[in-house]
Formats: sequence, C-alpha cells, structure tokens
Amino acid sequence: MTKTVLKDAIPASIAAAAEITPGEFFRRSRERLNFDVPPGLTDAAVLAPTGDFGTDAMLQIIAQERPVRPAAVLVPIVERDVPMVLLTKRAEHLNEHAGQVSFPGGKIDPTDASPMDAALREADEEIGLKRDFIEPIGYLDVYATGFGFRILPTLARVRPGFELTINANEVDAAFEVPLAFLMDPVNHKLGSKEFRGMQRSFYEMPFETHYIWGATAGMLRAMYERICLS
Repeated sequence: MTKTVLKDAIPASIAAAAEITPGEFFRRSRERLNFDVPPGLTDAAVLAPTGDFGTDAMLQIIAQERPVRPAAVLVPIVERDVPMVLLTKRAEHLNEHAGQVSFPGGKIDPTDASPMDAALREADEEIGLKRDFIEPIGYLDVYATGFGFRILPTLARVRPGFELTINANEVDAAFEVPLAFLMDPVNHKLGSKEFRGMQRSFYEMPFETHYIWGATAGMLRAMYERICLS
C-alpha cells in the first residue's frame, strides 16, 4: 500500500526548505559536499542507517550474503531558467532494473580514476553528455541497494547547449524534471514491500508519465535532506 506524505503534516521549517532559490541550492551544495570517497562505498561492514528498520535489516543481510558492487552515478542539474534534473529511462531489454528511471551511471571500472570519473564516463557512454558541459560539485551520500550495489552519486551543475546521443543498448530515453518538484517534500511519497517477513519502505516521486522510485528516488530524497534542510 502506498502512503502519501501530506504537506499539511510537514513542519513549516521543512516545507520551506523546498523553496530555496537555485543559487542558494548550489551555494549550499558547494559548502556541504566534497570529493572525499566514503568508506561505505567498498567496505561491507560500513552501512549508514536509513532510519527504516526493515530497510536497515535488509541491507545488513545483503551485505553478509552478497559481495559489494561499487557503482557511481551522475546527478546532473541543468542550469536552465528553471533548473532541471536530467534522468534516464533504462532500456527494457536489460537484465537488471529494465525500464526504470535512473541517473546516468554504472559500475566503477578498475580504469576509472575515481567514482566521479566513472560517473562522467557513464554519462558520456549512455546519453552522450560531454564533460565540457559538466561542473562536478561533490559527492552525496553512499546509497546501498538490495542487489548489493553501493552507489556514490556525484552532484553536478550542467551548462545548457549540449546535444544528447542515446545509447539504445543501455537507455531508452532521457528526460528532465524540475529540481523544485523533486526537492519539494510534498512530492515524496512512501511505498512499502515485504522482504523476508519484514516491511521496508521506499520513496516514490511520480512526475507526469514517469514513475521515479526506489534507488533513484531514495538518492533524491537524500539530496533533499543533505542540501535543502538547514
């Protein structure tokens, strides 16, 4: 069953956080983020609590049963008159997460100089977003998934004027969602599912015809908590 987070139930101080200006968002991002790689990216014993008992228990089990799979994604904020977050829809034929909304990214290769370089490489390979247009700002928090992935997102400012080339082997489409929509807690809904007899929750952020949920919505929620909340 899905539970909607109602704006009336959100404290005014939290609701107001969604109304910060784009300039303030980027200023806070630069103040609060850096490029220090968290140990939880590769150390199975390091897991930041999510505050959800079912999710925390699931991640503890997964960390013991599966090898850690380090990955990196790019969180591209396109600096338009209304800042937009660039997202992708994964190809329907993929074995994992087919058709889901995601950030450009993938596993970190041994040849990648850093998680940021992995994210930039994947963005170029998947959608043709060139590094010349990208200004990396810093790493968000590591996000662990039930598939054993440890994902390190790189928040970046993207200059308009780029032309995308979609790699149909990996991505079906790319699209943009207003940053203000994704950073407004009224749009952060909660769904739940069962994992080995335990209920765990996950975020959903439906936008028009796009169903943003799971890890992507979870990382967006973490970005909101890290950047938008005072």
